[in-house]
Amino acid sequence: MTAYSKLRLGVNIDHVATIRNARGGEYPDPVRAAKLAAAAGADGITAHLREDRRHIRDDDIRRIREEVDAPLNFEMAATDEMVDIALRHLPHAACIVPEKRAERTTEGGLDAVRGHNHLQPVVRQLGDAGIRVSLFIEADSKQLEAAVALGAPVVELHAGAYADLEGAEQAVELARIVEAAAYAERLGLECHVGHGLTFDNVAPVAAIGTVRELNIGHFLIGEAVFSGLDSAVRRMRSLMDNARADSQGARSA
Repeated sequence: MTAYSKLRLGVNIDHVATIRNARGGEYPDPVRAAKLAAAAGADGITAHLREDRRHIRDDDIRRIREEVDAPLNFEMAATDEMVDIALRHLPHAACIVPEKRAERTTEGGLDAVRGHNHLQPVVRQLGDAGIRVSLFIEADSKQLEAAVALGAPVVELHAGAYADLEGAEQAVELARIVEAAAYAERLGLECHVGHGLTFDNVAPVAAIGTVRELNIGHFLIGEAVFSGLDSAVRRMRSLMDNARADSQGARSA
């Protein structure tokens, strides 16, 4: 098992746009949030352009690409419209996620097994354009194998269940993520984790040596109300780095 020293942090700015859209104006500006997050230690910016444009808008994506130096991870449903937008803006990465109009947030992972025929041309088009494709999936061996069959180089494991549980049940879910991350590496996939991570639960996930990136948004934007975005990102960055350093020190010992 390879233990990667650098753990990247992707900051999702969707819910800065949610606050903006509640009043219909231009503030707070999610692009400003992206710049602040990058300056505070984020390695990339994540933004989900939903079909109903409930938070991020098309012009936000354009401005992020034009004004923000950090790589953009463009979260998208596997639709013709979103493929066209991705090919127009050419983000560093595109994470394909399941999307239902009625959900408040993404409720689970993509079914890459059943969706193979639908997903294959999407993955191919994005990859051919030089966009790093990831699939947002559950920590499940069959889904990982499906990602390989589709030719996606990256997977992001859905941490929602881990984040919602406590005690022994959470430990079981963490073990599933650890096992899936190790299997992803054996399959040649780069492994990311996201959804529901907070100051209180991030350390055990950050300590997983085969995970290369964490994507965190809603919690950081909520915390920014009290401490500021710069402070929230810096604290998350520190917690991640300390957990990774401690785990590597333990392995070395």
